[in-house]
Amino acid sequence: MKLVRTFAIGTAAALALTACGDSAESKSDTGALNGAGKTINVLVQANTIYPQQQKQWFTDTSNAFKAQTGAEVKFETFASANDELTKIQTSVVSGQGPDIYSLGTTFTPTAYATGAFLELKSDDWTKVGGKDAFLPAALGISGPDAEHQVGIPFTSRPFVMAYNTELLKAAGIDKPADSWDGLKDQAKKLTSGNTHGMAVAYADGFDPWKFIWAMSVQAGNPLVAGKKASLDDPATLKAYQTYLGWLATDKVVDPAAVGWKNAQAIAEFGAGKAAFLPMVSATSKVTLDKSQVAGKYAYAVMPTIPPGATSKPGNGVAATSILSGDNLVVAKYTKNKDLALALVKLLTSAEQQKAYYKTFGELPTNAAAAKELQADPALAAIVDSSSKSAGTPFNGGWSKVQLALLNVVVQSIPDLKAGKVDDGKLKSLVTAAQKDAQSAVDESK
Repeated sequence: MKLVRTFAIGTAAALALTACGDSAESKSDTGALNGAGKTINVLVQANTIYPQQQKQWFTDTSNAFKAQTGAEVKFETFASANDELTKIQTSVVSGQGPDIYSLGTTFTPTAYATGAFLELKSDDWTKVGGKDAFLPAALGISGPDAEHQVGIPFTSRPFVMAYNTELLKAAGIDKPADSWDGLKDQAKKLTSGNTHGMAVAYADGFDPWKFIWAMSVQAGNPLVAGKKASLDDPATLKAYQTYLGWLATDKVVDPAAVGWKNAQAIAEFGAGKAAFLPMVSATSKVTLDKSQVAGKYAYAVMPTIPPGATSKPGNGVAATSILSGDNLVVAKYTKNKDLALALVKLLTSAEQQKAYYKTFGELPTNAAAAKELQADPALAAIVDSSSKSAGTPFNGGWSKVQLALLNVVVQSIPDLKAGKVDDGKLKSLVTAAQKDAQSAVDESK
């Protein structure tokens, strides 16, 4: 896979051969955009929890935009973080592809580093409704600073932990622990027969690395600082041992979880078969409110005290979640810049964002829409987590660091299936991940 710098170099030449900006667009006699006969292509993550609802949303969005501008909207999806990165790379090098990308916030630095996406000026922000229309916190990872931004906030997805209130009450547990070791002890107490202490999606393409990140930064290891990666820090090895150990050695996770994606972990918790569901977002609420645990579950912020500690280390960060969500970025090579920005305005409008939340559980980034939801007591912990979230490093190599973190878990699956964690092999995998991460950081701009 080519590094960020490699495909960024090819961008200038590719873009020089590709029509850009508004030259292919026209306006009607009333001054409104006339997109008749045009198509805006959008790349988004495949929603594995609500696939049918997503298909309907694609249709509804295209219909609404066509009624507004006359233009069609065509959606395509990516299934994993690796697919996401590959699509960015190939599109940037070729100078053609989607007009708009919906990227996870942690991938925004990679998009910015290519120089291939629209750096938003005052006029561009006006066309999407104004910067003031968005929650200030949601703009925290739109670019390296307030004057250089490519990401337009689309969804906010702070992570929390769901817990079964009935199971905890029966076990005499008042609330989830605030340390990872304490949570493990509670999970052991709550594991009995076919009911396990935790539901964890070890085979998910997005979630596993977030556990490792959280435990690492809480212990004082940022993973990337400046031009130095530190995946080989003892705190990060401890994080992997803790995360993998829940299934292999602590036996607080169903062995079948070795093959679970996020949707399956949510389903297990929803069936009342797990006491805790860590690293989950408000998207789970739509499912859980229709499940067997409806009215019998609540959300809490995740532990902020790292494994092996009883209090936060002095250099640790009490992060409850990554600064998570999705940003919309517009490709410089688009021939329909104003139409693309008009679609972004539609997608981030208060009305559309409230409808999106009701369907998928993704919190709005539109300030007016978000304000209406803050009164919901069921979302209190999620709002709290949002305020205590921490951003991942804004480094062009971060997406590959993220993949390196994930790959350690992927390569550990065979041992997990055998119900073990081989510390020697794990150390070797972490060493390899450190090498890959440092290489990505070295190559980044």
